[in-house]
Amino acid sequence: MDATHPTHFRNLADLGRLPWFSSHEDRVVLSDASLGPIIDVHTHVALAYLRPMQLDLDKKWDRTEHYLPSCCPVDLVPYSNRNFTAGDLANMKKDLTAGSFTAGGMRRTHTIPNLTGEMAELGISHSVLLPIDFPVISQNATYALDAQEKTRGTLLSFGSVHPYSTDLEGKLAEQVRRGARGVKVHPNVQLVHPADPRAMRLYRLCADAKIPVLWHCGPVGIEPALGRYLTQVRHYERPIAENPATTFVLGHAGALQLEAAMELCRKYPNVYLEISSQGLAGVRTLVERGDPERILMGSDWPFYSAALPIARVLIATDARRELRRKIFWDNAARLLDIA
Repeated sequence: MDATHPTHFRNLADLGRLPWFSSHEDRVVLSDASLGPIIDVHTHVALAYLRPMQLDLDKKWDRTEHYLPSCCPVDLVPYSNRNFTAGDLANMKKDLTAGSFTAGGMRRTHTIPNLTGEMAELGISHSVLLPIDFPVISQNATYALDAQEKTRGTLLSFGSVHPYSTDLEGKLAEQVRRGARGVKVHPNVQLVHPADPRAMRLYRLCADAKIPVLWHCGPVGIEPALGRYLTQVRHYERPIAENPATTFVLGHAGALQLEAAMELCRKYPNVYLEISSQGLAGVRTLVERGDPERILMGSDWPFYSAALPIARVLIATDARRELRRKIFWDNAARLLDIA
C-alpha cells in the first residue's frame, strides 16, 4: 500500500480503484482524459521465426491474452516479472518458442487491432513496435513496418537488422526508406554482445540515418545464463561512449540493474531510459533522481497491459505532476519527431 494509493490488486481490472482509472467488466480504462495523449515506446505484435507468419495479425480478438494474465493478482511495487507464477512463466516460454511456429496459443491474440484497441482504452495515441529478427529466416521488421502503414502511424515501427546479417547497410537503408523510426537490438534473443564489432557498425549506420537504437538492456532474472551475461549493463558503456552521435534508449531502464543504467544516463547525453517492466520502486527512483527529460514510457505489450506502467508513473509523480507530460509524451515525441 502506497501512502496515498493502493499498489496491490486482485486482477488487472481492479486498477479501477485508482483515481485515474475505471473498470468495465474485466477491462481497465484510463478515465481521466486530461492525462493523455501517451506514447508507448515499447510494444510488440506476435513475432515469427524459421517460418513465415502463421497467424493473422489483422484479426481482432475479444480479449488479449497477456503473458501476465489479466485475471491474476498484481503488485505494482516490484519488477513486473515478479508477478508471474511458475505456471505463467512456463506458458510464456512455450508460447514464445514452440508457439512461434504456429497460428495458435496466446500469441494469436497479439495482433494489430488488439493492440490499438487497448491503446484507445488507455489514452495511448501512438505505440512503437519493436521487431526482433535473426540474420536469416525471419521477417518481423517487415510485418511491423506493414503495420505502421496499415495504421497510418498510430503504430510506429522500428526496424531490426541483426548485426550478422548479410548486406547490413542495404537492409537498414530499406527499412529506413519504409519509415523505420529506429532500430531494436536485443542481445539476449539475438545472441550478440552489445559491443560486438558488427553491432558497433550498425550503431554508426543508425547515427548516419539519424535514428535511435533501442536496446533490451539489463538482466531480468528469468533468461538463460548466456542472455544474462550479454545483457549486463556494464557491456553497454563502450558502444555508448564510442558512438556519441548515436542516440541509445536503454529498454527496461537496465531491468534489475537500474542504478547502473541511471549512471550511464548521467554520464552520457546520448542515453534515454525506457521504463517498461520497472516496478513502482524503480519508477519512483527514476522520477526522484533521474533526468526527467530522458525518461520514456513503455509497456512491453503483450507481456503486460500498458495500464501497469501508466499507473506506476501516475503514482510516482503524484507530488510532481508537471513531469507526467514529459514522460507520457514530450520526451518520446521529441526523440521520434512526432508532431
